[in-house]
Amino acid sequence: MRNKRFIKATLLSSLLVLAGCASKVAEPENYSGFLKDYSSLQETKSATGKPVLRWVDPGFNSASYDSIVYNPVTFYPEARPTTQVGQQVLDGLLNYTNNKLKTASQQRKPLVTTPGPRSLIFRGAITGVDSSKEGLQFYEVVPVALLVAGTQMATGHRTMDTHLYFEGELIDAATNKPVVKVVRKGEGETLSNEKTPMTLATLKQVVDDMAADAALFDTKSGDSQ
Repeated sequence: MRNKRFIKATLLSSLLVLAGCASKVAEPENYSGFLKDYSSLQETKSATGKPVLRWVDPGFNSASYDSIVYNPVTFYPEARPTTQVGQQVLDGLLNYTNNKLKTASQQRKPLVTTPGPRSLIFRGAITGVDSSKEGLQFYEVVPVALLVAGTQMATGHRTMDTHLYFEGELIDAATNKPVVKVVRKGEGETLSNEKTPMTLATLKQVVDDMAADAALFDTKSGDSQ
């Protein structure tokens, strides 16, 4: 009887761990400080159905603006290469992100270099690129399998989840106040183990999804980048 209770308790605690690891949006500990205020963000869906954190000024109307000042996306804080994410990959990721988001912005409004009274100012940053041990699958949540999974993690053979974190905002050039704020956590391709290097292809789809949502953003339907 005691063993049965122990197994049930183990199963329950393991399922709770799984639930805690299942968040598809950035947690407060993931916030970088790139945005000045995160308190008003709310979880919603993007135009392509991706979970995002977003805030839109209730009075915001895209038709009130006729141009966008595009500030190139940066790394914030400054990205440092690692054995898994090299400098070439970081440079390629930043260039690809800027090409895609700049093109998406041009599809919405003409881009200008000097803001006018009816301009929106875009600023954004890649605030994190990481890899982590893939969470336990449901079929692994039994004591023996937990032991096997733990051995895989200890020996570095466990698959790795990859994520890209992005924060961005649109600012009213006339008031210098944000009218849209977005925080995204995008899931990239899975790596076979912790020694597998990331490439641009690992996170390319995350950037493609962000660009698609930027182009389709519609405040009337509640969609967000």
